[in-house]
Amino acid sequence: MDHENILNKRKRTGGVKSPQILKYPAMASPPSASSGTFPALEAIENWMASLGHRAFDWQRQTWQAYWQGNHGLILASTGMGKTRAAWMGPLGQWLHDPLPESEWTRVARRAAAPPLQALWITPMRALANDTSQALQECIRGLDLPWTLEQRTGDTSAAAKVRQRTSPPTAMVITPESLTLMLSYPESQYAFRHLRSVIVDEWHELLGTKRGIQTELALARLSEIAPLHQRWGVSATIGNPQFSLASLVGSQPARSTCIIEGPRRKAIDLQLLVPASVERFPWAGHIGLAMLPQVIERIEGARSTLVFANTRNQTELWYQAMLKARPDWAGRIAVHHGSLSSDIRSWVEEAVRNDKLLAVVCTSSLDLGVDFSPVDQVIQIGSPKGVARLVQRAGRSGHRPDVPSRLIFVPSHALEIIELEAARQAIEAHRIEQRPGLDKPLDCLAQHSVTMSLAGRVTREGLLEQVRSTYAYRDLTDEEFDWVLEFVTTGGSLHAYENYHRVHRDAEGYRVVDPVIARQHRMAIGTITADLAMNVQYLKGGKIGTVEESFAARLKPGDRFLLGGKLLRMEWIRDGTVWVRRGQGSATAVPRWMGGRMPLSSELSEGVRNLLDAANCDPGQVSGLKSLADLLALQRRWSHVPNKDEVLIETIQNRDGHSLIIYPFEGRSVSEGLGALLAYRLSQHVGISFAIAVNDYGFMLHSPEPPPIPWHELCSWLSVEHLERDILASLNATEMTRRRFRDIARIAGLIHQGMPGRSKSARHLQASAGMVFDALREYDAENRLLWQASDEVLRDQLELHRLTAALSRMQQQRWIHKVLPRWSPFSFPLYVERIRDRISSESLADRIRKVQMQLEKVAVSELQDAH
Repeated sequence: MDHENILNKRKRTGGVKSPQILKYPAMASPPSASSGTFPALEAIENWMASLGHRAFDWQRQTWQAYWQGNHGLILASTGMGKTRAAWMGPLGQWLHDPLPESEWTRVARRAAAPPLQALWITPMRALANDTSQALQECIRGLDLPWTLEQRTGDTSAAAKVRQRTSPPTAMVITPESLTLMLSYPESQYAFRHLRSVIVDEWHELLGTKRGIQTELALARLSEIAPLHQRWGVSATIGNPQFSLASLVGSQPARSTCIIEGPRRKAIDLQLLVPASVERFPWAGHIGLAMLPQVIERIEGARSTLVFANTRNQTELWYQAMLKARPDWAGRIAVHHGSLSSDIRSWVEEAVRNDKLLAVVCTSSLDLGVDFSPVDQVIQIGSPKGVARLVQRAGRSGHRPDVPSRLIFVPSHALEIIELEAARQAIEAHRIEQRPGLDKPLDCLAQHSVTMSLAGRVTREGLLEQVRSTYAYRDLTDEEFDWVLEFVTTGGSLHAYENYHRVHRDAEGYRVVDPVIARQHRMAIGTITADLAMNVQYLKGGKIGTVEESFAARLKPGDRFLLGGKLLRMEWIRDGTVWVRRGQGSATAVPRWMGGRMPLSSELSEGVRNLLDAANCDPGQVSGLKSLADLLALQRRWSHVPNKDEVLIETIQNRDGHSLIIYPFEGRSVSEGLGALLAYRLSQHVGISFAIAVNDYGFMLHSPEPPPIPWHELCSWLSVEHLERDILASLNATEMTRRRFRDIARIAGLIHQGMPGRSKSARHLQASAGMVFDALREYDAENRLLWQASDEVLRDQLELHRLTAALSRMQQQRWIHKVLPRWSPFSFPLYVERIRDRISSESLADRIRKVQMQLEKVAVSELQDAH
């Protein structure tokens, strides 16, 4: 099919809203090498056989689907061979239909290698080296004349300039780097021979603004090279058809298919618990107490990845392991996203070459990196989601015929329920869905300026391009025209010349100011977080980064952990934290954003079902046997709710009155419900509450008893006026203001500054705050303000999940228990409430005293019963 026919088909059909799904492997048996249908298959299988490998049927079916001209999505577990399944399609196509060498010379004025044929889009530049090695191995194995290069933020400036006019045959590239290349006029020529685009780890981009950025870039590539095939590589997700539609767009000119590898890889989930499980748990209290058992498991394995949920946890666990086993110096390492690329690369290479006994890491090693020597994973604390647990387990036994082994170390006893819920969800193949974003206008504004940089664009041409993406398939003319007005005049900010970024004339839209062009290219991307500051030795190299908000609190002489090293801060200058090696103990531990993840909806439902099953037959849930004493005490002192019940506990002591409700729906929902109920009650009668939340419930604590009887609580937690009340209950204006800063950066309203002259986070926040206040006062209907409010409701408050929880609770029976003391379920909430209160005692000592008092009562009761 030629370019003209493809474009005509897209115009005739008006796009395919629901693309036809050709399910593989539910198809005819794969072609044999001897059939002659696909000559490339024989060469591929011969090369794999020379390595002692054999192609799987589902891999052959993937290649067949590619060679038949489909777009597609590959779903398979980690370590099952997704990379070769995706990459051999384009390589086999070249073996069957290579570009004549005379065409290479005509295109590139050189015969060294063919022009750009394939893009491999990776979500993390940390994966680029490992991915490039795997792809290059295949190219060499099939003896293709292809060149392969990387294009990421770590690529040198000289290489980036050369790649714009003389790209390699294949390129491993990040979404940001691809968008940056598309901002140059040369992209029209660099990508015109493109045949294949493969998006790796698509599930990580899906439902994020980086995913939206990728969709928009792919739409532009479809205009430059309409013949290219588009494939995604993903771990198993709960909504594969939506994932495919987001990848191929609203107007795919080719048939589409989903290819599923083996449904699940064998996972050996093991639980590591203390000798005795305390009946009054609190978040984090087990923690490093399990260090001896963790060390014992590491000693018994060849190589181990120890996953923690936060970067500061990795630093603490690494130091604790090194203190317990000083002979492990040089044999263990730490790895997370705030370390320098040199340190991360060294660690990855050392693991790959079997030189390290263990690495303590975060999600920085969740994706893509092939660590065949790793034979076990240890997870510290609940990963809070089924997909994340499967992903991390798959880092071990990274071969199709080897089971993955994950050892779970709970940070408190109730997380044992979460592990059992995850185990059952994995067996039932219940994986979380990845929801999409609906036409975010900040991303569209950035894309519109990017396209106007590459050359003059017309309104109709740009609108057709944008609507070809799935995210913007329903974009209205009014919304699109608002964005064009915003990037050309600044909209309500038209009085400020620096917001006139795109010039409009009779022929279309283009960027003419070189300063604006340079500013925009420096700001391309959608990753927004607290600005990072480099940490560097006074005499030596860079160690990594810390967030500016942490660095601002440091004083000269303060000691902190980074990269497994104790560092002493000397001074901050030119955006860099200058340090020496420190001695003694740390006075501060860096805390990066995103430390607390809420329990996913799938695990929340699983926890409720497990408690229900434990009530029906306490002995039938084998995974909860270690919690038998805890659950028995909860029943004796209070109640263990069935899945059709809502438990309410009220406690009065010398400290005041506590009302506790257990939705078992995750931290975000608990936070929203607590704020909502506190607000509604305070409107009824003048009363103030302290609120404590965790994944299982929330507590309202006040000096006076709640102003209504417990049986009326259900009506006070109705969904009526939910959005209005939830925004009023929280500091929604301040939350929206913070979210607006990120939107303003993406949309181009504020700038981080040029290299070497970056603005501080405080400066950026102040700039965004001034714009936010001006828009609220003079342009309250501004669509970016609407977007900020919508994102707060959707992302921070999870309004859809909160609504579903309230609707479910309205249908359930409410069980009320008046308690004379804290129950096992309420005790963790008590700890959350007092965690930040001032006391001369350490938190652990205070908690231990209360625990001992409660245990004394429980033991006395049992003795009296006997």
